[in-house]
Amino acid sequence: MSRFTHSEEQRRDELIRLIENSIEKLTIQELEALYYDMTTKSYIND
Repeated sequence: MSRFTHSEEQRRDELIRLIENSIEKLTIQELEALYYDMTTKSYIND
């Protein structure tokens, strides 16, 4: 069984594209801050 419905999949893909486009514009300092924030919230597990 699929985790998402078709419309949820489309919305998820759209959000990922928007986030990727925004991330590409960040400075290294902003990326490091985002990385730190995401790791402390356990969104990223190295």
